[in-house]
Amino acid sequence: MTRTPKIVLLTLAVSAALVGCGKNETPAKDATASTPAAADAATTYKLDESKLPAYNAFQASDLDSNLDACTAFGDYVNGKWLAANEIPGDRTSWGAFTILDERSVAVQHQLAEQVAQVKNPAGIEKIVGDLWATGMDEAKVNAQGIEPLKADLAAIDGLQDKAAIANYLRTSAAKGENVLFGFGAEADFKNSAVNMAYASQGGLGLPDKTFYTDASKADKLKAYQAHVAKVLELSGVAAADAAKQAEEVVKFETRLAKASKSSVELSRDVSLYYHPVSLAEADALTPNFSWTEFFKSQNVAAPEKFSLAIPAFHQEVSKALGDTDPSVWRAYLRFHTVDGASPYLADAFVQENYEFYGKTLNGQKEQKPRWKRVLGTIESDAGEAFGQLYVKVAFSPEAKAKMEELVKNLAASLKERIQGLSWMSEETKAKAIAKWETFTPKIGYPDKWRDWSGLQTNRDSYLGNVRAATAFNYQYNLAKIGKPVDKTEWGMTPQTVNAYYNPLQNEIVFPAAILQPPFFDAKADDALNYGGIGAVIGHEMTHGYDDQGSRFGPTGNFENWWTEADSKNFAGLTGKLVKQFDQYKVDGQAVNGHLTLGENIADLGGLATAYDALQKASAGKEDAKIDGFTRDQRFFFNWATVWRTKYTPENAKVRLATDPHAPAQFRAVGAPSNLPTFTAAFQCKPGTPMSRTGDSQVVIW
Repeated sequence: MTRTPKIVLLTLAVSAALVGCGKNETPAKDATASTPAAADAATTYKLDESKLPAYNAFQASDLDSNLDACTAFGDYVNGKWLAANEIPGDRTSWGAFTILDERSVAVQHQLAEQVAQVKNPAGIEKIVGDLWATGMDEAKVNAQGIEPLKADLAAIDGLQDKAAIANYLRTSAAKGENVLFGFGAEADFKNSAVNMAYASQGGLGLPDKTFYTDASKADKLKAYQAHVAKVLELSGVAAADAAKQAEEVVKFETRLAKASKSSVELSRDVSLYYHPVSLAEADALTPNFSWTEFFKSQNVAAPEKFSLAIPAFHQEVSKALGDTDPSVWRAYLRFHTVDGASPYLADAFVQENYEFYGKTLNGQKEQKPRWKRVLGTIESDAGEAFGQLYVKVAFSPEAKAKMEELVKNLAASLKERIQGLSWMSEETKAKAIAKWETFTPKIGYPDKWRDWSGLQTNRDSYLGNVRAATAFNYQYNLAKIGKPVDKTEWGMTPQTVNAYYNPLQNEIVFPAAILQPPFFDAKADDALNYGGIGAVIGHEMTHGYDDQGSRFGPTGNFENWWTEADSKNFAGLTGKLVKQFDQYKVDGQAVNGHLTLGENIADLGGLATAYDALQKASAGKEDAKIDGFTRDQRFFFNWATVWRTKYTPENAKVRLATDPHAPAQFRAVGAPSNLPTFTAAFQCKPGTPMSRTGDSQVVIW
């Protein structure tokens, strides 16, 4: 299991995704249909449908007739399936999203093998083919051992003082290998039409600061220290010295953790990312780390302002440069250099990486096969390039047209819901509608593909190709600083089964891969499609009005467009939703209703909006029962099917601490239990678990 980078990228931090899976659990799309866009590849690719995993669409036979929809709706719809299906050994969760990911990965597998065989490849075919071929050449990777890192490790061994360490941090960052903090371009919160530079916290090998400070996670911290020692030993450090150095590395990271913000803090206060300062002001805050010199070293023109997010973290780094023995810095940098490269090195490094990040931390029972890991690398390093090939065989123009219709219908229903709010003043409603009017939907794939010319790859070294792509992507991002935002760009690849909302551009984005069952099926009835992709569309639209999205205005600028009274009313309603989710528990551990608030707001508003849109689309049509169930019942059945998921116990604990999405079993029931339409559809008695009434019922958007 490749470790997810701990550097926080602002785009992902402020953009609300539907499921928020890590790159090892990220889904994708069907392999039929025609070519929607021209890629820079002339080769014709063919797929063998018989080798692709089946869909996991809703079926009436899934329902457990021994249960009551009003008391145990999640188990009623998904219990039988969950009991009959185990999590595959190379996964940490299993359900609707990950099953589609298996299908996407299977499509990509067939494509990659064909791309790698192209004679005299150029452009994206060469990039994808080189990454695939070198990644799959296990014998060569093993023969090279740690040799590809020798120059880096020698440079680290030579660091003797704070000036040398600071210089190393700058030079490694220029290659996109900055372990200490995230740095890159994103739209200016106050002028979202222009990109500015942002620096954020980083530097930790564990998922969140709480893993270093909470007694309940002490076992993971202890295991992490053992992992650090093992990696150092694999890199050539004697066992006894590696153990001592590992202890110092963990102490150092604990220091950084204490100066960091938690996942909860970052997810529920997006303003933490925006702290504009001049270079002189930044230099004064961090006297041992010159930001003026950092910008020069990254070949970025000195800006009037940049965002030094989480300034206390950067101040602590500066202090550490001044008071921490260089030997500790050397051990820290050596470990992270090797650890970050481990997935692309010899088998011993790969295995150790899996043993901790996959098995110990997340409960993954077995290593992913090499081909899946290599595809994950291509997704990370050249995902949009691969996406150009993917959509040629895996996305239907008919699906895009249907999605455009659904988006239009959902938007109309959301507008009516906003206009009908009883708790919001007309003044704020007018501004909410103004924001609604500027929503930009993106469906399937980018209208303009990214230019990959300049990325040089070869068949010599897997790590060499990965590092070339890392540096290329980093410089591509830095080149945006100070320039107008390119609103045609996407933050997800077409082969990703997910969707997101970006408040800085007020856009909702639906990659091609999510347009398949159980989300979307051109052959299914409206009830299933509105309960699936319709609710996803509504979910992403509602993110524009969740507790963080609502802090951005129609143009994407960070601004307050609420009256004081409306803000107070909104806080009261969202507080009730926090309380609802706080009461859900996984193996005795409570869900964090505050951490998951944004997604829960989006689920509630999205599902309600999708239901309204279904009623409008079905007006005048007979409600002919299918398998004995009404249209409304099937709508809610498919909503629950989308959240049909199980997790390893270890992965569930990590998610409870870090994931702004509630566990899937509670997303299946949380939103519908607040809707009177659910109560009516299943004739539930007031007060049953799925029929919240009075003060326990939450109605927001």
